[in-house]
Amino acid sequence: MVFRGGRVGRPGLLGTMARTAVVAGTARATTNAFDRRAQRRNAEQQAYAQQQEAYAAPPPQQYAPPPQAAPAPGEDDMVAKLEKLGQLHQSGALSDEEFAAAKAQLLS
Repeated sequence: MVFRGGRVGRPGLLGTMARTAVVAGTARATTNAFDRRAQRRNAEQQAYAQQQEAYAAPPPQQYAPPPQAAPAPGEDDMVAKLEKLGQLHQSGALSDEEFAAAKAQLLS
């Protein structure tokens, strides 16, 4: 066995640098693999969510309420007169008998 003069058992500066480069490269490769896997998983989850939205039931249709029927020409006037009579009765301007008589006259 020939001894060439160097340290035995511990690597030199180049050996340490090479080992550090290997460890750093392995760490970078592992990190990249995890990142790609996470990106792929997120893309699959988004595609699944979009697919579920596409198959979801559409929201119920909102319909406008039907328009109120317009009162006959004489009805609108009669309603206004009845309301005015009611206000007069509530304010005390008309007695119960006067209110009943006026209301009967309008409705007949």
